Amino acid sequence: MKAPFLDSLLKQHPDLFGDLVQHKEHYHIQIIYTQIDRDSQNIPHFTQFEYGLDSNTYYYPASTVKLPIAILSLQKLNELNIPGLDKYSTMITEAAYSGQTPAYNDPTSFQGAPSIAQYIRKIFLVSDNDAFNRLYEFLGQEYINNSLHRLGMDSAQILHRLDVSLSEDQNRHTNPVSFYDSSTQLIYKKPLENSHYIYQPRYTVLGKGYYKRGVLVNEPFDFSQKNRLGLRDLNSILTRVLFPESFPSDQRFGLKDSDYRFLWECMSRYPSESDYPSYDSSYTDAYVKFLLYGGKGAIEDRNIRIFNKVGDAYGFLTDAAYIVDFKNNIEFLLSATIYCNSDEIFNDDHYDYDTIGLPFLKNLGKVLYEYELRRQRQQVPDLSRFRFNYQR
Repeated sequence: MKAPFLDSLLKQHPDLFGDLVQHKEHYHIQIIYTQIDRDSQNIPHFTQFEYGLDSNTYYYPASTVKLPIAILSLQKLNELNIPGLDKYSTMITEAAYSGQTPAYNDPTSFQGAPSIAQYIRKIFLVSDNDAFNRLYEFLGQEYINNSLHRLGMDSAQILHRLDVSLSEDQNRHTNPVSFYDSSTQLIYKKPLENSHYIYQPRYTVLGKGYYKRGVLVNEPFDFSQKNRLGLRDLNSILTRVLFPESFPSDQRFGLKDSDYRFLWECMSRYPSESDYPSYDSSYTDAYVKFLLYGGKGAIEDRNIRIFNKVGDAYGFLTDAAYIVDFKNNIEFLLSATIYCNSDEIFNDDHYDYDTIGLPFLKNLGKVLYEYELRRQRQQVPDLSRFRFNYQR
């Protein structure tokens, strides 16, 4: 892992990164940048550069945990290997335990029915929290964590649903889920499950205060039972799903070629290119594209595609992305996280996303994109496998 390169690059742009570099410990900045060079057979070779990586420095992964859950949902279907069961099968979620809610329909889908495919689309188009929760409930806590640990993702602790306040016991219990074919015949039923997953205990507290039920509590906020997914593992998950052939067969996700292509298309599609689900203009094309675009505005150059997953919560901003420019034949991987909570108070809705975090990720993406435009390659990459027709 080569560290000095990124440090030097950031220092070359004091107008963009000066204060952040000077106080990088305060902002908890971590970056992984991966150059990709193809050989004469178009096989990718990776050179990885790191900045600020520290496995002991916790950051809240927020919605980036949706990336492995989307992948594992397709893997689980393949492992079940039940005739007629696929990602398009109608998926009905029941409620059978305290805190659980059912899901019987999905008006955003073409047929009005929930499915794994539709939940995955919503996860990548706008980072939908309910879609994540439904797939979390389908998989169960034990399956999620054991699957990631088998692949060496030791930092992974996916312990709870998102955007709902539930106890540890409630998050351990996952809903009954049934799948039906187009003639409403039951294909498969998963019962209510109770996870006995034993996760490594940790003591993770941050900040100096937090709001609880509208009252300020003047003590650090406890993240010990919050989700965890270190940047190295997040970056590794992204790399494995985009370049599976670069890993030994026993270190790959259990996906079919069609699964990979479905994921790649979902990851790189913009909200304006989707009819089911359909989104209004408040969801701009850059809505979940933090690196290079800062999460705002239109994306005019359709030659550039970003295959990624972002996360933002509790003042933490993260993006793990594979950035491709089909016109200029460049590609690179970039994962980064930054903490932007200057008052050190959580749950006050006063985070520095717009003034610090999003500009940082946008500028970081632009600087590395411009560097990649200048970087010489011995072989021009064939990127055709990542091209899709996004017409609605």
